[in-house]
Amino acid sequence: MDCSSLFYSLDMVAVNGHTLNMEQRAALQTSATLLKKRHRFRRLLFWGKILGLKVDYFIVQGRGEDELKEKTFLYSINCLEWFTLPRVTDTMIEQVAIKAKGRFYGDPAHVYEADDENEKTRVTEEHRLAVAVHQIESEVSVVPRGAFIKMARGMVQVNRSFAGLSYTEAAKLENYLHFTEPQHLKNKSLLEMADLNPAYDFLDPLSVDVPNGWCLQFECARTVCTIRSLLWPGLIFYHVPMTVQYGYIYIGDGLRNLDLPFML
Repeated sequence: MDCSSLFYSLDMVAVNGHTLNMEQRAALQTSATLLKKRHRFRRLLFWGKILGLKVDYFIVQGRGEDELKEKTFLYSINCLEWFTLPRVTDTMIEQVAIKAKGRFYGDPAHVYEADDENEKTRVTEEHRLAVAVHQIESEVSVVPRGAFIKMARGMVQVNRSFAGLSYTEAAKLENYLHFTEPQHLKNKSLLEMADLNPAYDFLDPLSVDVPNGWCLQFECARTVCTIRSLLWPGLIFYHVPMTVQYGYIYIGDGLRNLDLPFML
């Protein structure tokens, strides 16, 4: 959710228990302005909070000119001092999956160590945090259809003419898209591709997920549409139909729900 409308956006998801206290809101609002100017981001979004045993990690996301490809994540434990998360690699993901288990400790310098047959690998909690944020962003980041447009040069930018989904459109899961590189779009047939608008339909809809771990419902007297992820509990997306107000936030323990296939 955009830091420029942070207070309003948090109120939209507060009904589900996802919120920040007044001290955290004030600190985040102040530091967000400085972060955006220092790193020269075009937009700065509050991504969420990963809960730790000692302290929690606050995550923000900075975006460049290309909203889809130019993403930078920063973390903090006090909403004042921010540090850039390391870039995630396949090797890092594999090491974290093997070595890091259980809840986050809340100490970026904490080391997960385990002896392999041939070598001893060393994984810090900062690396684990980067992998968790990367996986959540890749698997369950959500935007409404039409909110972003793909330009002729291939860049993805905010669609200034987007006026929000209608109430009928907002009730359908197919009108919400994964805001990450598409995985299923290339598998569509030519007949299916003929019905798509390349300027808007360049992302995968949530309706193609297998298993489909999404829960869509209307809140606040049917004025706000919310979508919860069952794969990553703690991820919630909101959209106010007929307006440009939308966003998502993750507040959870950073653990994937591996039991999802048995729950459906």
